[in-house]
Amino acid sequence: MSLLEPLAGTVPAVWEKLDDRFTGIRGDAHLERLWTGGRWLEGPVYSPAGRSVLFSDIPNDRILRWDETSYQVSAYRTPAGYTNGHTRDEQGRLVSCEHGNRRVTRTEHDGSVRVLADGYEGRRLNSPNDVVVRPDGSVWFTDPAYGIDSDYEGHQGEIETEGCHVYRIGPDGAITRVADDFNRPNGLVFSLDGSRLYVTDTEEATIRVFTVSDDGTALSGGELFAECGNGAFDGIRLDAAGRIWGAAGDGVHVYDPDGTLLGKLLVPETVSNLCFGGAKRNRLFLTATTSLYSVFTSVNGGPEAYDPR
Repeated sequence: MSLLEPLAGTVPAVWEKLDDRFTGIRGDAHLERLWTGGRWLEGPVYSPAGRSVLFSDIPNDRILRWDETSYQVSAYRTPAGYTNGHTRDEQGRLVSCEHGNRRVTRTEHDGSVRVLADGYEGRRLNSPNDVVVRPDGSVWFTDPAYGIDSDYEGHQGEIETEGCHVYRIGPDGAITRVADDFNRPNGLVFSLDGSRLYVTDTEEATIRVFTVSDDGTALSGGELFAECGNGAFDGIRLDAAGRIWGAAGDGVHVYDPDGTLLGKLLVPETVSNLCFGGAKRNRLFLTATTSLYSVFTSVNGGPEAYDPR
């Protein structure tokens, strides 16, 4: 795999406190630009075993890999099915949303790619966008239509599923629709105890919160949790205290679980998605339009899915 020139640098990390509870949450005074040169970057996921971050450059149809030890970026997979969001399951396997192929896949340890979902009730999915995995093995993903709206982030096509919805893939492979009242569902994350699921709607610029059923198979509720004051929410993740970190037009918005906007990390490009990583899970990685950024924080990230331990 050829190396891509790592155009690195730093910019000031602007932490904007909006609530006293934001005190102590901030981190470094500078934001590292680890690499730039993408067209629309998305879906960062950290690999502890590989000491690396995988992220998507959707219009250029490639997955890139940033190496934590060398700071080098290389092509991990190209073509990549216009892949968007990624996560890892409990076995460390990569689970990905492919706009172009209209499917959710899992990369096995031997490198083979297994299709987990590419349709619902005999109809093709739109363009799966973001994904999370529960410890019970179920995979939850959003399915807006960005990848079929045009040829820019996938292949222009028609909506066959009567809208843009949220789905669950059970451990047995069965696919169920768990939420059907979104315009453009996008980022999603479980609360630390797994009792709630937060989902962003990019078109509505909101985060909604659902109650997860006791058996972990269904959702109820869907109340408004937050409205974005700058641009729209995209990807979301939690820190170890259960605070919600949301990608937005002006950077990252940090919310208390009670819905209060505590503060922001202002970023010079529109942030699409984020993840915590590093040896202590206290390094925040951001995909922001053309660049991959990171900043060390004074808090630790939560797991990709909730951990019942």
